[in-house]
Amino acid sequence: MTDARNNRFSAHLRSALLACLLTASFVLPATTLADADRWVIDPDHFAVGFLVDHAGYAKVMGMFLEAEGEFTFDTDSGELEGGYFAIKTDSVFTNHAERDDHLRNEDFLNVEEYPEMRFTATRYQPTGENTGRLSGGLELLGETRTIHLDVTINKVGRYPLPLGGLFSRPYVLGASMRGSFDRSDFGMSYGLIRDLVGDEVELMIEFEAQRQ
Repeated sequence: MTDARNNRFSAHLRSALLACLLTASFVLPATTLADADRWVIDPDHFAVGFLVDHAGYAKVMGMFLEAEGEFTFDTDSGELEGGYFAIKTDSVFTNHAERDDHLRNEDFLNVEEYPEMRFTATRYQPTGENTGRLSGGLELLGETRTIHLDVTINKVGRYPLPLGGLFSRPYVLGASMRGSFDRSDFGMSYGLIRDLVGDEVELMIEFEAQRQ
């Protein structure tokens, strides 16, 4: 009887150990290996704005009306694998037709030769629970310079309204970004000598991105 009980106990023990091993083999990778998600920015919820000083009196506010972008990011770990913003330079808009035409010519954006301005992300460093600093290369007028953007991740979650279909409620990340750069670093010098147009360009970026 003792041998039979021992054999039954050993069989139960082997079954329990096998069950634990099988459970671990399926559960552990999901909890210990962080997978970054691909996020595509919704062009209908993508705003790229800027401010530039005008002769010391006030700042001109403008926007770029056409832009796209995507990134690969793990919201749990804060790890960024890469991403970009691509902005159509001829979509510049300051609510003044003559000024917008001037911004498109060789004095400023030179849109015929450089139809796109591009930011390529290289690093994201969390600075708080929902904040961080995004670094990358800004390509403008054929030159690339490193700039930094302060990021606030406003909300991550299931969208409250259907998008792209009656029952489609995607997972969305919404963020605000702020930064600046000197346009002279890219060879844009018009108006600098007499301080008619400021050198510093303040950037304001707002977007909602859908997880793929």
